[in-house]
Amino acid sequence: MRFPFKAGLLAWTMLTCPLALAAAPPGAMPRPFAPAEQAVKVIYINAVLIDGLGGPARPGMAVVTLGEWIADILPMAKLDAAARDGATLIDLAGAYLLPGLIDAHQHMATPPNRVQAEAQMRRDLFGGITAVRDMADDLRAVMEYARAARVGEVPGPDIFAAALFAGPDFFDDPRTAAAAEGVKPGGVPWMRAVDDGTNLAEVVTLARGTSAVAIKLYDNLRPQDVRNITAEAHRQGMRVWAHGMVFPTAPADVVAAGVDSISHTCYLAYQVSDPRPTTYKDRRLVEVEKLKNGDNPQMQALFRDMAARGIVLDATLRVYQQYDRRLAANPSMKPRPYCPLDVAAALTAQAFRAGVTIVTGTDGVPGRNHPWPALYDELELLHSHAHLPPSAVIRAATLEGAKVMGQEAEMGSVEVGKLANLVVLDRDPLADLSNLRSIRFTVKRGTRLDRSAYQPIRPEEMPEDE
Repeated sequence: MRFPFKAGLLAWTMLTCPLALAAAPPGAMPRPFAPAEQAVKVIYINAVLIDGLGGPARPGMAVVTLGEWIADILPMAKLDAAARDGATLIDLAGAYLLPGLIDAHQHMATPPNRVQAEAQMRRDLFGGITAVRDMADDLRAVMEYARAARVGEVPGPDIFAAALFAGPDFFDDPRTAAAAEGVKPGGVPWMRAVDDGTNLAEVVTLARGTSAVAIKLYDNLRPQDVRNITAEAHRQGMRVWAHGMVFPTAPADVVAAGVDSISHTCYLAYQVSDPRPTTYKDRRLVEVEKLKNGDNPQMQALFRDMAARGIVLDATLRVYQQYDRRLAANPSMKPRPYCPLDVAAALTAQAFRAGVTIVTGTDGVPGRNHPWPALYDELELLHSHAHLPPSAVIRAATLEGAKVMGQEAEMGSVEVGKLANLVVLDRDPLADLSNLRSIRFTVKRGTRLDRSAYQPIRPEEMPEDE
């Protein structure tokens, strides 16, 4: 008899992970992927440790986990009998152990589709992604996905999301209707229209009530709006994640407002456009000739200001690669892409040289037949096209990703006191980032998920192509 996916997975987990199932309170749904119980001690021995801090790999290391936390990290020579007492030892035999990966730009619920979202989450987690940044969707759905993954009802990364703020004219965009179905787009806490009459303290407070950790600034906001929203969000302990240009507000004004991160490298390129587009719907080709060498002085000044203010760049090179592919397949496509990959990569490289911190966001989902998360494409593009060294790319996908979400105290590196979010590889990712595809298993909050147990996405779960 062939089991449906959830039933078959539950049966498998009851045999292999009884401690996880025991964590569910009476009456709760089964939790086959729950965090490891507090008393469970596991030691990963003989590991080559890549801790996510940017340093070299350290061979011959042991990582001790207790429940869902990292309890100790030490050389094998110091792992004595007392440390081993009561522990399950997992011999990695020279395999590479690094922090769980972070995709810093996903959209999981525009519109909400629980079946597709769970398929995406499953592929992410079994592909080494233990946390994602959701960049504004229907937060009613996103927070349910986040809860289910957090308690272990389904396999998936932890999710940290933003509420979207934009000017009133933006809310005729059909995506906003999809993300606020049943209520008025622009008039709900997770998708808010802002104008001169808006009580910013109130709407930011309401956004916080959705469990969002940030406000995303999208379109149709003036420089004073960007400044005021940013100041109020920071006053209330929320982060601000913005597009590089929040039309009509120019990139330099977005940076000057002190937002925490900026998405899409080529939106920043509008700093040198004359004239600049005034709305998101009027995006036009950037000034390619001024930018393609990655040495434009106006952009250099902008990147230096970003670096000085600690503003992170979510480059999304994969977005521009997809634009190039679609244009090649359909040269007459409308609207035409506003930026080619080579320009986006040159600008990202310039930003990195100027000291801007890069994080790894994808803003896209591969079709069902792709066995790996989109994040791998982004990591490889940052190395091959923007020329970041592999150690910097891994740090961008781990510690810097945690920082941009405000979660660096608990995740993003292999350090004592942080979550046991780990990836074990057979081959060295510092030698070749494609070796990330040599995953042996992922550990999320102390619970191990073998890559061999990954169940590929089925046709009824997700469309074929991106």
